[in-house]
Amino acid sequence: MPLYEYQCRDCQAEMELLVHGSSEPACPSCGGKKLTKLLSVVAAPGREAAPGTATDRPSGGCGPGCGCHPYG
Repeated sequence: MPLYEYQCRDCQAEMELLVHGSSEPACPSCGGKKLTKLLSVVAAPGREAAPGTATDRPSGGCGPGCGCHPYG
């Protein structure tokens, strides 16, 4: 079930709504059906590489099975 942001064209309220299948969402403030879908910013957790991984070496790396890896 996707979560969308809308603005009601009748009362100008902004809201986030879960949309179930082909159901038509309604404004929780006034019950209006004239909603405009707003552009949302997607939040994704960042992922930092651990020290000594291939991402912090300019030439990459060949992995923990070789002699050049500091932890293996």
